[in-house]
Amino acid sequence: MGEVRPIVHVGDPVLHHPCEPVTRFDGELAALVDDMFASMYAAEGVGLAANQIGVALRVFVYDCPDADGRRHKAVVVNPALELPGLGERRLDADDEGCLSVPGQYAPLPRSDRATVRGFDVAGEPVTVEGTGLLARCLQHETDHVDGYLYIDRLPAKRRKQVLAAYEASAKAEVSPL
Repeated sequence: MGEVRPIVHVGDPVLHHPCEPVTRFDGELAALVDDMFASMYAAEGVGLAANQIGVALRVFVYDCPDADGRRHKAVVVNPALELPGLGERRLDADDEGCLSVPGQYAPLPRSDRATVRGFDVAGEPVTVEGTGLLARCLQHETDHVDGYLYIDRLPAKRRKQVLAAYEASAKAEVSPL
């Protein structure tokens, strides 16, 4: 079923650089994907990129609903994101959060539809078309493997507020009473 690995938090260099493409579709990749699913479920997330557990590879997993409430679960290796053209794009400004910035949320406009093309764990081509939360998840996780966190897309003032709140909560967790 996979081993639960610790989630890497904002500030760790592995989160802030583009990940390397996967070149081997083997048992090691399959074991990584199992660990990613186990780690995502343990952290109660709906998506997780490999760099969030310290592995700088272009891989993400997800298990989340689309706009119609249908649940989707899969892995995408070497994802390439496609969004509707500007004239066809509708933005959804819901709150977004991240397992690597725990406890913090901020409104972030994202396209309400997204497509990701890549490969499954066996190296077979896959195309995932998402709406609603699934569209947001596909964009969010592709950002991760490209070296970005959702906070990098926020206006500077809001980003600073989110980071200050995160740092305050992190200090409160480790401070003795």
